[in-house]
Amino acid sequence: MNILVTGCNGQLGHEVQNQAKLYTGHHYIFTDVAELDICNEQAVNDLVNHEAVDCIINCAAFTAVDKAEANEELAEKLNAVAPGFLARAVGKRGGIMIQISTDYVFDGTGHIPYREDMTTCPNSVYGRTKLAGEGAVLAACERAVILRTAWLYSPYGNNFVKTMLRLGREKEQIGVIFDQIGTPTCACDLAAAIFSILEQEVQPGIFHFSNEGVISWYDFTKAIHYLAGITTCNVVPLRTDQYPSAAARPHYSVLDKSKIKEIYHLQIPYWEDSLRKCITILEQKENV
Repeated sequence: MNILVTGCNGQLGHEVQNQAKLYTGHHYIFTDVAELDICNEQAVNDLVNHEAVDCIINCAAFTAVDKAEANEELAEKLNAVAPGFLARAVGKRGGIMIQISTDYVFDGTGHIPYREDMTTCPNSVYGRTKLAGEGAVLAACERAVILRTAWLYSPYGNNFVKTMLRLGREKEQIGVIFDQIGTPTCACDLAAAIFSILEQEVQPGIFHFSNEGVISWYDFTKAIHYLAGITTCNVVPLRTDQYPSAAARPHYSVLDKSKIKEIYHLQIPYWEDSLRKCITILEQKENV
């Protein structure tokens, strides 16, 4: 296939590039904002048709959750309108659209893992715009796959794991929220899942993907520090109301992955195993 990857400089985009090295039978077009403005429908159509694109993996998004509250128009363009442009362009060619979405389409007031058929109820600009993007993609492309994920991190870009490593080495004490529960997801595992899907007969629809297991941000931080050998930083548990933010965060963000495991036969790694591998890669980079 001719596969277009947007947002290739982000953390998931980097991991998709790494996975692409294992799947050499395809032709890849890697783009970020400098190569393709996904908010420009004509530019999207021109590239998709010129390159005869068979599949789009859309890794581009407005992911700054708090900043989205004050930049709703831009978040709408990147998270809702642009995915529709991409899906429409590849859909006209009978191609496949892989759209990445989020646990923020739910408000997090539930107490059992969220299934794909549960009613969505976002309570932030980020969540609302990502949900709108899901609808735009599904309406424009018959072979669309929506992958909702959560707590994404990787050795690339800015993310929670890298921030906690830095603060753990700089600070004697930090406070981390303990009453928000979810599952960390290593971007390398999500990228591997994307390619596993593409190597099979694509079944369109919405799917949930995160690593296995459940943990709080506080416990996640403790695990990060333990695996990195950080012993000089005291991590203090905080309630959500002690750490105010512009956007509301879901208190419960656990995704039920039964559907994707049943249909695509995925073996999903446990969160701690993937975290350990990520920290090893980061340590190797620091020692280069």
